[in-house]
Amino acid sequence: MPGIPVIIDCDTGVDDALALLFAVRHPGLDLRAVTCVAGNTDVDGVVRNTLTVLEQAGAPDIPVARGAERPLIEPARPAPVHGADGMGDLGLPAPGRMPVDVDAVTLLRREILASPRPVTLIPTAPLTNIALLLRTHPEVTRNIERIVFMGGAVATGNATPVAEFNVWHDPEAAAVLLTAGVPITMYGLDVFTRVVVPSADVHRLRASGEAGTRLAGELLAHRPAHPGEAPEAEEAGGLGDAGAVCAVVDPAGIGTRLLPVEVSLAPGPTRGQTIVDRRPRPGEAEHHDGAREQALVDVALDVDVERFVKLYLATVERS
Repeated sequence: MPGIPVIIDCDTGVDDALALLFAVRHPGLDLRAVTCVAGNTDVDGVVRNTLTVLEQAGAPDIPVARGAERPLIEPARPAPVHGADGMGDLGLPAPGRMPVDVDAVTLLRREILASPRPVTLIPTAPLTNIALLLRTHPEVTRNIERIVFMGGAVATGNATPVAEFNVWHDPEAAAVLLTAGVPITMYGLDVFTRVVVPSADVHRLRASGEAGTRLAGELLAHRPAHPGEAPEAEEAGGLGDAGAVCAVVDPAGIGTRLLPVEVSLAPGPTRGQTIVDRRPRPGEAEHHDGAREQALVDVALDVDVERFVKLYLATVERS
């Protein structure tokens, strides 16, 4: 039986690359397409990095499309933590593959509607492409099973004290996503930062003779989980975005609660914050001002770290 049909929308990116390596190697997934958006680096760099990862992984000819160059309103703001090329400056060869000759929104619509089974969308990037898709072609929602997005935070942000990068980069697009009318899982920073591959495993991956497995090790080593510690500790690397793809394969590996979520769109220090309402009952504001319309989202609050690490390693070491 074919695997779960999935489409990844990414801004490759070190941890997006880890997610792609997992997705193309897990037998339970059918990666139908990859769409690219500006985020960690400019969109042309994202396309190049995505094609490089798929080539290094020995993936089949999966269609890759170029998407939005910038957020809906804001200018693009790359993330320097991923290096000048967005991929850790690993010096990987230029890909021989080419993107398809349609834009990301067109490819998303085509692949979603053509899928014999409802598709799971996995955005691991700013949500610009997804917002444009939902506003331009709302009919796609009839063949979307779920959207599992890496973004947001219940507690602490990384782009700002309260906002996670993907949502902060395009808050309006994230707000559109929450109105999609399909089941949504938010795999945010609260679980994102916890799934760490131990240094011994990273070292083993880096020593592999197989290109895709070795690339996974190099990428993990580029994102140390404990910077500033001893070198052997620094080699331990966080899975990051790849955890969201693990959650599609093994949803029991995360603990979620269905909670109201909204995105702060106002200018100022809270812009891009995902406001997750964990209160047991409405408060005085609702009593005086009336209840607000808020999307209900399955918010990941816990993760089985060992389970996801084992799942990831068993998958990427396939060749």
